[in-house]
Amino acid sequence: MTPELLTLAPGIHALPAAVNSLLLEDGRGGALVVDTGLDDSHARKLLRALTAAGLRPTAILNTHSHADHHGGNAFLLRRFPELEVYAPPLEAAVIHHPILEPLMLFGARPPRELQTKFLLAPASPARPLPQSGPQRLGGVEVELLDVSGHAVQMYAVRVGDVLYAADALFGPDALGKHPLTFCADSRAQKEAATRLGTLEGVRVVLPGHGAPTGDLRGLVAANLAAYTRTTRAVLDAVRAGAAPVDEVLARVCGALGVEMAHAGAAVLNRAVVSAHLTELLEEGAVTLALEGNRLLFQPV
Repeated sequence: MTPELLTLAPGIHALPAAVNSLLLEDGRGGALVVDTGLDDSHARKLLRALTAAGLRPTAILNTHSHADHHGGNAFLLRRFPELEVYAPPLEAAVIHHPILEPLMLFGARPPRELQTKFLLAPASPARPLPQSGPQRLGGVEVELLDVSGHAVQMYAVRVGDVLYAADALFGPDALGKHPLTFCADSRAQKEAATRLGTLEGVRVVLPGHGAPTGDLRGLVAANLAAYTRTTRAVLDAVRAGAAPVDEVLARVCGALGVEMAHAGAAVLNRAVVSAHLTELLEEGAVTLALEGNRLLFQPV
């Protein structure tokens, strides 16, 4: 069965999936592919959908370097080796050297349990896009918006009245399923969502995870509420008593009803808690101390 594309506007299509892909037609039978999904399976569906629509890929834009957004690159590049891959500069480095992702999360050479497809995608060359703003990629005019925070660097994509928010915004189901929404910088994550909420003329917004909606303001409000809830849970965990990051994480998981089932979830959620702890440190809401060879976060 050929996967069906969801048309958001003339020449603008989405492939709905656990991770959404965006296809932007160039008017000459080609399409810029924005985010290629987790693996070969997603990329294969993407290619079948393109072919059924009479389109061929002209280039790939990865909004950021998390494996579920560029894991399909390798499949497409094997069939179309001439394709250029574009990404924000630091993200391009990770896409080219994907071992950096689990290395950053674990802090050292990652064990086998952290070298799964969810954290370690196949390598693909990526050309850095050092600036946001209007760009012509794969024959398509797009506007890139800096929405860094979820990832160290990340671009949202706007074409006319359609906004692909990437992982700056999540659909309600994704927010409910993952109370600890991943981020590298929780303050920047909130600021990026807030900026998106000020955009005018957006008719439909597609999050990286979730269904498209015409209610940009409502989606932004739901995401900001979720991000703020995490910050509050982290602060409450520290107020329960000075603790290292892993103890703070355990307290937060208990408060939010999170059950971590594998090592990957633990390092991802630990990074989320660390990001919010940094934000709270900068606000003066918690302090950092070294006691008994332990790095502790303390209430003020």
